[in-house]
Amino acid sequence: MKKITQGLLLATAIAASFSSQAAEPETVLIGLAGPLTGPSARIGKDLENGAQLAINDANQQHPKIGGKAVQFKLVSEDDQSDPRTAVAVAQRLVDAGVAGVVGHWNTGTSIPAARIYHDAGIAQVAPVATGHAYTQQGFDTSFRVMGHDDDGGRDAGEYALKVLKAKRIAVLDDRTAFGQGLADEFVKSLKAQGVEVVDREYVDEKTVDFSAVLTSIRSKNADLIFFGGVDSQAAPLARRIKQLGLNATLMGAGGFVSQTFLKLAQKEGEGVVALEPGLPLEKMPGGKAFDQAYRDRYHAPIELHAPFAYDATRVLIAAIEQADSTDAADYLPKLRAISYQGVTGTLAFDAQGNLKNPSFTVYKVIDGKWVPQDVLGGAAQ
Repeated sequence: MKKITQGLLLATAIAASFSSQAAEPETVLIGLAGPLTGPSARIGKDLENGAQLAINDANQQHPKIGGKAVQFKLVSEDDQSDPRTAVAVAQRLVDAGVAGVVGHWNTGTSIPAARIYHDAGIAQVAPVATGHAYTQQGFDTSFRVMGHDDDGGRDAGEYALKVLKAKRIAVLDDRTAFGQGLADEFVKSLKAQGVEVVDREYVDEKTVDFSAVLTSIRSKNADLIFFGGVDSQAAPLARRIKQLGLNATLMGAGGFVSQTFLKLAQKEGEGVVALEPGLPLEKMPGGKAFDQAYRDRYHAPIELHAPFAYDATRVLIAAIEQADSTDAADYLPKLRAISYQGVTGTLAFDAQGNLKNPSFTVYKVIDGKWVPQDVLGGAAQ
């Protein structure tokens, strides 16, 4: 009798163990690629924070795939904003078995990484990467959740002439895929309106002294300087414009509107104008709630693009859940056809993977703060 009882107890324990193991949710990996070190690390961390909030929120809903409980997990990789590193990072994420990837941050890294994800057959949902060339490669695995620079450059050009009333415009860019591509679209917009730039200058993405190019621009009596580049360079550029006494407005797009720019530019940033993809945080459908959740979790304000990283992650997860499968062959058709109500607005993609009906917001630095001036496109129509 004692042996029978012991046998029953052992069998019960084994059954309970198997039951416990069966109840453990399966892990589904979602990749995150961005600059987690280097000059743009605060942007990369902001993206990672936004994506992690999305993972947390998705897991709180106790998701199931194929009838089994799952738990999503973020796997982050640092591409250092370097194209060659981005390719290696993309391959590591593929080798790790991620279901899909949120990333990369800039166009220069997103373009080469896209082929790796395409060859592996998994989705790449870029939270930023505004260069149109990223989705012009023809990969059916590439998506973006904000407007691209063809639209942004056109809108910026129209705003410069019609609202800012600029007469003599100089254009400067950092020769990156993002910066030069954006500047080219801005120039194209001006030409379509019958205006030629008075000067076109170039630097590289590591330039810190803008004296030479600004001396040339000053000789052309420019009243507006458009810069295709990011906030870490825009701030010293704004400072040097003031120091040289140029009577010109600095304008940029898709990379200026950050807390970092305000800290670096300080008083010299006053009056700077920038066009940024998306709605102002306070006008985003879920902006206020997201802002509070971000501050509660990270005890800091949003740097720049966290809401877009959140939406890129959630729309990828939504497609996986709609397909009831982590196999990209099953969820990619769902992602292409999706209409998802996100924090930043409605996410739906065109045939190239671009966001449909994107919005752009024009900001101006007033009293040391970025203040929204106008919303163009998308929700403004």
